[in-house]
Amino acid sequence: MCVFDSIDYGDFFNMGEYSRLGINTEKRRIKIFDTTLRDGEQSPGVYFNKNTKTNIALKLYDLGVDMIEAGFPAVSDEEFETIKGLNNIIDNVCSLSRCNINDINKVIDSNSNTIHLFIATSDIHMEYKLKMTREEVSKRIIDSIDYAKDHGLKVIFSPEDATRTDINFLREIISGINNKVETINIPDTIGIMNPISMYYFIKKIREFTKNNISVHCHNDFGLATANTLSGLIAGADEVQVTVNGIGERSGNAALEEVVSSVYGFLNSYTGIKMEKLYEISKYISSESNITPQKNKAIIGENAFAHEAGIHVQGIINNSRTYEAINPELFNIKRKIVIGKHSGKAAIKYILENNGINKTDDEINDILNKIKMYNKSINEDFLLEVSKNE
Repeated sequence: MCVFDSIDYGDFFNMGEYSRLGINTEKRRIKIFDTTLRDGEQSPGVYFNKNTKTNIALKLYDLGVDMIEAGFPAVSDEEFETIKGLNNIIDNVCSLSRCNINDINKVIDSNSNTIHLFIATSDIHMEYKLKMTREEVSKRIIDSIDYAKDHGLKVIFSPEDATRTDINFLREIISGINNKVETINIPDTIGIMNPISMYYFIKKIREFTKNNISVHCHNDFGLATANTLSGLIAGADEVQVTVNGIGERSGNAALEEVVSSVYGFLNSYTGIKMEKLYEISKYISSESNITPQKNKAIIGENAFAHEAGIHVQGIINNSRTYEAINPELFNIKRKIVIGKHSGKAAIKYILENNGINKTDDEINDILNKIKMYNKSINEDFLLEVSKNE
């Protein structure tokens, strides 16, 4: 799974001298926990059948994801059978479970080696959802973890709504399970953190435990990737993400954004094969029927597209002028878009790449005709216009 860990992607990132200012982290391996098949599928209107889930899991495995949260075995017979089937063909499947014996038994029967146990720990969730006291929740956590461990499972534990949980109660919970679990995941369940608060929150959690810390950020304020990055800077070891950032409400931290940020800002590395990110993004878009907005970072249609004349002139001469990341890293081709903001350099560049040479006057005439359309045009239309000049 880690064969690509040592690849140096530095030449693909065109970072300025200030890009890492104030970020003091040692070069380290960041683990990627993907929950596209669980939290991603919880996006309203999204449903992955057994075959689709299996295909996605295999693509995630090939991508180099460290842990694949395949789903929630207790949710349905189909979910259970899908997860059981995956456990027969790949070795890094994790199953979600509430802190109750019936759920845990479903995980055991699905042949999963790793269980992701969760229960809410914030006062608002305990009072209005669980109808449980702090003492009851604490006991349920210990009993569930002990039961899972007694049945040979590796345990990831999440105090749901951790970022709204009383810090003293959170300290009590984490201190009580330090020697019982492999990973403590910190979910920002309703996305209420900002990068500064997330940094100090994870720094505080690190005081309670030497365990592997994971962060799970939601995007309700559009800060999931930023908060995830701040968690890593503060000392988290692992991130929970989804492809394209799909998930409940406004979604989760996007795998492609977080992984790119790890290389670009932290000078750290993952096991992800970067050249396969765009491919899996397109597949998830197709199967989820959720198309990322055109200006979506990394994998959006316009992420490496340029129209403005000044920008295109710079890109033609040296792509580093207007691209922080080389699109070749993701097997994406940059696009020169022709429209009312275009300049002569773009026209000349596209024509010459198609074996067409025009004088400066002819290029000016073509550009003026294009601007009359007052909209962007594709390359074929440009070539058709050029025939008349």
